[in-house]
Amino acid sequence: MTDPHAIQPSALDQLPDRDPEETAEWQASLDAVAREAGPHRAAYLMRRTLERAEAGGIALPKLLETDYVNTIPTAAEPAVPGDEAMEARITAWNRWNAAAMVTRGSKHGVGGHIATFASAAWLYETGFNHFFQGKEADGSGDQLYIQGHASPGIYARAFLDGRLTEAHLDNFRQEAGGNGLPSYPHPRRLPWLWEFPTVSMGLGPLSAIYQARFNRYLTARGVKDVSSSHVWAFLGDGEMDEPESTAALALASREGLDNLTFVINCNLQRLDGPVRANFKIVQELEAQFRGAGWNVVKTLWGSAWDELFRLDTTGALVRRLRQVPDAQVQTYQTRDAAYIRQDFFGGDPALVELAKLLSDDKILECFHLSRGGHEARKVYAAYKAAVEHKGAPTVILAQTVKGHTLGEGFASKNANHQMKKLSVDEFKAMRDLLDLPIRDGDFADGQVPYGHPGADSPEVRYLQERRAALGGPAPARRTHALAPLPAPAEKAFAAFDKGSGSQNVATTMAFVRLVKDLVRDKETGRRWVPIVPDEARTFGMESLFPSLGIYSPKGQTYEPVDRDQLMYYKEAKNGQILNEGITEAGSMADFIAASTAYATHGEAMIPFYIFYSMFGWQRTADQMWQLGDQLGRGFLVGATAGRTTLTGEGLQHADGHSPVIAATNPAALSYDPAFAYEVAVIVRDGLRRMYGEAAPDEDPNVFYYLTVYNEPLPQPAKPAGPGVDEGIVKGLYRFNTAESAGLSPVANAPRIQLLGSGTAIHWALKAQRLLSEDWGVAADVWSATSWTELRRDALDADAALLRGEERVPYVRQALHGAEGPVLAVSDYMRQVPDQIAQWVEQDYSSLGADGFGLSDTREAARRHFGVDAESIVVAALAQLARRGEVKAAAVKEAREKYGL
Repeated sequence: MTDPHAIQPSALDQLPDRDPEETAEWQASLDAVAREAGPHRAAYLMRRTLERAEAGGIALPKLLETDYVNTIPTAAEPAVPGDEAMEARITAWNRWNAAAMVTRGSKHGVGGHIATFASAAWLYETGFNHFFQGKEADGSGDQLYIQGHASPGIYARAFLDGRLTEAHLDNFRQEAGGNGLPSYPHPRRLPWLWEFPTVSMGLGPLSAIYQARFNRYLTARGVKDVSSSHVWAFLGDGEMDEPESTAALALASREGLDNLTFVINCNLQRLDGPVRANFKIVQELEAQFRGAGWNVVKTLWGSAWDELFRLDTTGALVRRLRQVPDAQVQTYQTRDAAYIRQDFFGGDPALVELAKLLSDDKILECFHLSRGGHEARKVYAAYKAAVEHKGAPTVILAQTVKGHTLGEGFASKNANHQMKKLSVDEFKAMRDLLDLPIRDGDFADGQVPYGHPGADSPEVRYLQERRAALGGPAPARRTHALAPLPAPAEKAFAAFDKGSGSQNVATTMAFVRLVKDLVRDKETGRRWVPIVPDEARTFGMESLFPSLGIYSPKGQTYEPVDRDQLMYYKEAKNGQILNEGITEAGSMADFIAASTAYATHGEAMIPFYIFYSMFGWQRTADQMWQLGDQLGRGFLVGATAGRTTLTGEGLQHADGHSPVIAATNPAALSYDPAFAYEVAVIVRDGLRRMYGEAAPDEDPNVFYYLTVYNEPLPQPAKPAGPGVDEGIVKGLYRFNTAESAGLSPVANAPRIQLLGSGTAIHWALKAQRLLSEDWGVAADVWSATSWTELRRDALDADAALLRGEERVPYVRQALHGAEGPVLAVSDYMRQVPDQIAQWVEQDYSSLGADGFGLSDTREAARRHFGVDAESIVVAALAQLARRGEVKAAAVKEAREKYGL
């Protein structure tokens, strides 16, 4: 076990000390200052000395960097347990089959990536053989975030293990037939293998941090002890440019997530060329991670470099390695020994002398082949140091060669990311390099063969024995046979059926009140995971602070300023609320970890993430896709929703489009409830479908998106009669008629159907009264709780019709026989209600808040966008005038009457 306060090995261990006595005197002086004047004085003197050295031009590493050498010296490397020769043969087979799979697929034009796994093979194999715990291990096993472009190598290993067949490999990136392999880690496409989707790039590292944090949360709250689980995230150095990749580094160190390891494959190349052509990405990442408080382990050079470091008695080699930019290191990979002698060694007399001691073969071995990430012993040492380090997360910076073992045409070439195949001759050269027993005659008709040593071969037996010792196959996703969660008491939902009477209640507050009751449920209350990005008070959630507590691994080490108040700010080690600060991306990563705990840990958790609707889908829609891909379940709540409802905040906060973006995600069930009782019905149905007894034709692997509003209004009672709950869930029901609203229309009065969603239904209800009192028009009002679900049902009906099945879309069934035209309105752009237009048999038109938002009162904003009650009246009269049911002059009269 590593002591985080102990002095770690450094570059000094690589460089012989020419005067140990002088070194000891300097160290003794520092010890004496610390002893006599205290550690602060010693630190002060060290800082001033470093500043003086920098001002004097003395070359020293920056405080956040170490020299460009391995963190763990060769002499300190532990022996690798097991059979290294056997593991090398297994790795060779996996390298071969990964390249063969992509090359064979290239004939179908489906693409694929070869070079990434070729560089990272030992990073994965060492983990699979010695570190990665399977699902049968303690807790829930480890969680592996595999780099997307390395997926062919993971498939190759699963093939060697017997979990995949040649037919699977031949259907890489060809999934339509039902027996294919997805291009990248996609749990929805291959749910028994992949746990975590890691493409788009950058989402993997962010999610890994919050997964490690959520593991701690589960353990602290006593839901499940997963303290033995370790999270491994495999990343590319180019991927670290994505802002999400480094967005949560401080969180990981602040909370001491030593159950987390990043492995960054530093092959120095991104998609089109060097990651840092004129700089050094390893040094940059080291400084970034050290600055954020991470433990950093650099594994840069292979054992061939040991001789060079022993010969470097002046430190010239270490200095030169720090100077050479990454693009030049790539150039050395492709040039001969003479070029390297001249360019690398030729500029320093000490290096010229050192190079004289090296043969050309030695130089080429070092500069072409020998990287720390390609040697099992060095990778094993780094992994062992990572899992034994306590108090902080670890990042391993492993230097590799992109395209390693694929031949001179691939290694370190700028174009290798786009190179999808090897020629037969290149495969034969690779076979000879890897020493694989594949004959020339196996290349039938120019087709590269897959290689397998046999199901009962020593290689396969060894592989399976290692995985058995570590808890089973990996990666693997477990589909747990979980019992449905018991439904909460009905009274929590029925409390909203009677309405709010004279009290004004916003639907945001109605949702929070519902959750307050649900988290008290004895059976399921502890499974709720409230997530909020530093806006709990905005949404009226501060009442949950003292009762549930805000999760903090340190608990509360201070006395809160509001301790004497009823709703004081309470943090606790077993707190239930995840209050994330100002980070929608972090909150979404929290949500993903919680929403998939039913699979990752066999524990069904019920997350709800409440946020400014404008800053949810607009900012983190890519993570919403990640959530759907990972088969997450839970409730996303876009609060302060709508383009005209949040007064004063203006364009940046005015959401007129989140339902449009949500509609693009097949896993998102998007609702825009108008009333408190609708919120209750939708949440109850969501709990049933996602956590209870889903119907046979319902996919439980969905998540709900509810838009709720901060406009306090009287909440009506739920209408009596059958079909209301069904209509709420399916997306449409009639709230009232002109008659039931007490408007008493005259016989044969013109009639129109007003469809409204969310807060817009209140404008429709006012318009209903104005139409009756001012124009003698009867209007029925419908609540459209989900335009998107209505559309999806209609699309399903269309698809059924093409199969020869007769099915009428629900929206057409609901509106069948309704008199007059239909006018739809919402607080969003018209594209939202227009989703259903083609399936409405009546004449259809819509109103919406298209364009940019603005700051003003609600009334002024609604008049500006033409969605207020008076604008609805004018639009309704215009529809009726076109049909000849009211006089055309009525439209002009109405505009003048209402000052439009």
